Amino acid sequence: MKMKLLTLGRGLGAFVAVLGIAAATAVPTSAYGPTSAFSKPTPTLDAASIDHFVRDYVEQTRLPGAVVAVTRGDRVVHTAGYGRTASGETMTARTRVPVASLSKAMTALAVMRLVEAGKVDLDRPVHQYLPEFTMADRRSGDITVRQVLTQTSGMADSAYPDLTRAQPHTLREAVAAMRGAHLDTTPGTRHRYHNPNYFVAARLVEVVGGRPFADHLTAELFKPLGMTRTASVDTTTDMPDEARGYVRAYGTTFSRPHPRWFAAGGHGVVTTAEDLARWLIVQNNDGVSADDRRIATADTIKLTHTPPKATKDSDYAMGWSVDREADGRPQIEHTGQLLTHNAMATLLPDSGIGIAVVTNTGLISGDDAPQITQGLVDLAQGRHPEVAAPFSMTADWFLAALTLLAAALGTTGVVRARRWARRTARHPWWRVAARLLPHTLPILLLTQLATLLGLLMNRSGTLTQTAYAWPALFLCTATAALASTAVITARSIAALHRRRAT
Repeated sequence: MKMKLLTLGRGLGAFVAVLGIAAATAVPTSAYGPTSAFSKPTPTLDAASIDHFVRDYVEQTRLPGAVVAVTRGDRVVHTAGYGRTASGETMTARTRVPVASLSKAMTALAVMRLVEAGKVDLDRPVHQYLPEFTMADRRSGDITVRQVLTQTSGMADSAYPDLTRAQPHTLREAVAAMRGAHLDTTPGTRHRYHNPNYFVAARLVEVVGGRPFADHLTAELFKPLGMTRTASVDTTTDMPDEARGYVRAYGTTFSRPHPRWFAAGGHGVVTTAEDLARWLIVQNNDGVSADDRRIATADTIKLTHTPPKATKDSDYAMGWSVDREADGRPQIEHTGQLLTHNAMATLLPDSGIGIAVVTNTGLISGDDAPQITQGLVDLAQGRHPEVAAPFSMTADWFLAALTLLAAALGTTGVVRARRWARRTARHPWWRVAARLLPHTLPILLLTQLATLLGLLMNRSGTLTQTAYAWPALFLCTATAALASTAVITARSIAALHRRRAT
């Protein structure tokens, strides 16, 4: 691309094109390559090698804090904390952290315990157990309990963007708020990841179980598993330090408070590395805890890990997704994301290994939990793990260059507004307006930025949430929009004055 400033229109047009390429290619699903390698003659999954790798990662990526739990079969390999919380406390294996959407697997198992008790039938409509669950779409009456848990209910962000709406305070309010919503697809035909599925599941547990959802989880799951420092909360403001954490930008991290989100059932569990280890063991040990207590049948655990056959386009089971590596080995996993924290839980059925990682950096720009998890998976499978920097640590500098370019082009356009007005003085108004039209593209991009990122993530959010998720992209787009606004204003005023003078 030529950098010669022939006209501001060409420059900003090039900026928009390059920014579009950056947004499309810098998808938060992979790193830009390793920054250093952790070498050891024979990779072994033990406490020392885990500590070595994670500490390397924390140091090289400037990750503020993380907790890690690793298990094999029915025993704990290692639990630990690294770095500090946003409030400055040292993170340990007993530090309570939000695990976001890792909560879904716990909600699903709570429903399945009711199924085991004969109180719920997976293939009956939810409405039979929860009459308050009604929607504006008649097809919602056919949504089954199984479809809610596998997220094949037909509900989706495209039809009901829950994070852009006023946030409820209770599960009753969350379900009631869906009365005017429509479905995106026919129930049972397509998978659509959508948090309200698990609001409905949690409310079903509450109604059928006869007690508040949080109390039910504690009595039926957490207490039997010995997860004494684990609880389910209703909103992010109920989380430790109100879920305050960090966002990444330009190679560093910034502490940010978390806005209030409703979380019960979908992403409201707060726990520790020690308790996560107990959770991983029951998942890899056919429903039996480390102290030999059966929490669920082996068939139930298997079912929660198995995607429905009726939905061929989905690898999503019940709070877990199934992935296969290049060699065909299965990997059962789920990620969890808040604006200030991210988490990942992974099960390796062939070896009985479980891995859980929670970091206090937010979604998109702070994909640290998946990066650390991948390193630990490599270690577990006899490969040398590498510290792979989050993609944003590279992409942000590219965006920084575009931000400076946009500011420079905007300044140049404003300074040269009078010269531009002289050149266009004899042109008709419609032609002048046409020449200003390309400058509205950055403004349009800013207004649609949340929508574009939502398409990439299959989730809907707001512009404010985008500023949390990827600050460098937001600042770049906002700078371009501001520069375009300034140029349009300066040129319009200059053209008006020139025409009045003549």
